Amino acid sequence: EERVFWIDGEVLRAGGPPGGTAGRDAETVVDGGWLLPGLVDVHTHPGAPDPGAPFDEGLLRRQLGEHRDAGVLAVRTPGTSQRMPAWVEEEPELPRVTSAGRWLATPGRFFPGFGRDVSEAELVRAAVEEAAASSGWCKVVGDWALDEPAVPQALLTSVVEAVHAAGGKVAVHCQTAEGTRNAVLAGADSLEHGMHLDPALLDRMAAQGTAFVPTLSVFGSKADAMRAREPSLRRDLWLAGWDTMFSNVRAAHEAGVTVLAGTDSFPCGTVAGEMDWLVRAGLPAHAALGAASWTARAWLGLPGLVDGAPADLVAYADDPTQDPAVLNRPGRIVLRGRVVR
Repeated sequence: EERVFWIDGEVLRAGGPPGGTAGRDAETVVDGGWLLPGLVDVHTHPGAPDPGAPFDEGLLRRQLGEHRDAGVLAVRTPGTSQRMPAWVEEEPELPRVTSAGRWLATPGRFFPGFGRDVSEAELVRAAVEEAAASSGWCKVVGDWALDEPAVPQALLTSVVEAVHAAGGKVAVHCQTAEGTRNAVLAGADSLEHGMHLDPALLDRMAAQGTAFVPTLSVFGSKADAMRAREPSLRRDLWLAGWDTMFSNVRAAHEAGVTVLAGTDSFPCGTVAGEMDWLVRAGLPAHAALGAASWTARAWLGLPGLVDGAPADLVAYADDPTQDPAVLNRPGRIVLRGRVVR
């Protein structure tokens, strides 16, 4: 579809620029090609180095810059070792950030001291606090070791109900059958990873609006190394989960579940690779691209290519639905109405 837009400050306007002096002084930024609303990575952890290392604001700035330079103009950070500094929301040259406060981990379910360690009795209150102190999201580590119990369903349900009552949303890390099932039955807003997802839960996910963020990139990069390991219970459980991920992602899309692109890996700015994995899993190219752009933006409450939307745009010479690698070659990047590339 051929479209014409002009940028009015930080706002996108449909149609050509107005007449008069403003119109005569307008500069053409993109003339032809393929235009997308800014790309989105809904599962990324900029500023979070290796477990145990302190949160690094300099690294946060650099990694958000990596996202921006790749055309990723909005990110969701589902968990960090400390809450996002205030300057992130005020920085005009970096992507828009939706934060989820600190990872919430009950005993034995995360790297010790890397997130906010709480008892099961403290989890509900802590979840409400983290959601209130962030962009409205909190992140609960719903399970950890593949052969150990997950956070009980009743407790996770109480977390979701309390956070929803306060106007927030809940993301749940889950990689076991029990953890994934508990997250869905509790009404979580997003499943992060969703390994061992039972396909029988997909209709419920679609009905209640639970999104699926499979982070295929990070798992796919580890699969060969995992297969080369000596057989063990944890290795075999991991591989069993990975071997069903493609079919589950495809079935989730077909069931009407919102499937979104998140990388959970470094370097930042590689959401094009996640789109490629989604296509390999069986998503139509248009849906996979939406998962990394307009669908993800709508899910985060950000408009796309419509009149009055934020002027966050990426332009390409070729059609990225024909080749996801096109996303690695943006011709123009516009953030908050300013050409940054």
